[in-house]
Amino acid sequence: MDYTRLGRTGLVVSRICLGCMTYGEPARGTHPWTLDEDASRPLLRRALELGINFFDTANSYSDGSSEEIVGRALREFARREEIVVATKVRFPSRQAPNIGGLSRKAIHFEIDRSLRRLGMDYVDLYQIHRWDPHTPIEETMEALHEVVKAGKARYLGASSMWAWQFAKAQHVAERRGWTRFVSMQPELSLLYREEEREMLPLCRDQGVGVIPWSPLARGRLARPWGEHTPRLESDAFGRTLFARTEANDREVAAALDALARRRGLPHAQLALAWLLHKPQVTAPILGASKPQHLEDAVAALSLRLAPEEIAALEAPYAPHPVVGFE
Repeated sequence: MDYTRLGRTGLVVSRICLGCMTYGEPARGTHPWTLDEDASRPLLRRALELGINFFDTANSYSDGSSEEIVGRALREFARREEIVVATKVRFPSRQAPNIGGLSRKAIHFEIDRSLRRLGMDYVDLYQIHRWDPHTPIEETMEALHEVVKAGKARYLGASSMWAWQFAKAQHVAERRGWTRFVSMQPELSLLYREEEREMLPLCRDQGVGVIPWSPLARGRLARPWGEHTPRLESDAFGRTLFARTEANDREVAAALDALARRRGLPHAQLALAWLLHKPQVTAPILGASKPQHLEDAVAALSLRLAPEEIAALEAPYAPHPVVGFE
């Protein structure tokens, strides 16, 4: 396993982050394809054995059961001081006043609930799960600063938003002497590269770590185009991300397939290797439902692509509508 620092912090993270949306009770929440606790624990253990020390979940995943499953496994399998646990706040667990969003009330309520579910005294990285247009950013940043000063989170991160919004949040925090975001979690893959225009250059300039979500385009880059899985069939959110770009996505996937055939390597390894070649990227967030998914991710760390191979993978891409910000 390779390790690096998260942005300009001293926090050491593996270059693969395990995304834990895959782990949760299927009957809870909106993800019927998730793995229950018995199926999840061997994968979490194997990730640790491979040297992965960075785990990303959210309060909204499977109605909180992702945090419960991940927390129990990590408490049993790992030393708390050696691992990095990240979770998120923003999306509501139910429809009711003051549930969800990024108000001071919601943030303080949700961090306590997340810590109870995880069975931990603190999280290493507390992230806002998108922008909240209904709450002043000053209120959000001050409340997040309070969470850090209370010892409930060590660092703060953000996820998909416009670059101007991220810059505004950082400016507000700096001007008031509050804790700034140290990481950004954007969508980034061979099938969605819009963040290369503004967000990635901003993060590189400001020393912000980049931990992309959906690096395999929710499984579309993990196998030959057209092969379906239960997740692809039931992933309503995924369909909103890629529904309007299928024709171009098929062309990009064809370029990936050609390279996979030429080099005799799995599609997933090559797609992750392409992402890991980007100097702005700290650690892609990988979802793994089988041991081989973890093995492929680790193998991608040592895979080197020639400049002409990278150019061939990127050549078919056409500009996409911006998605995933809500």
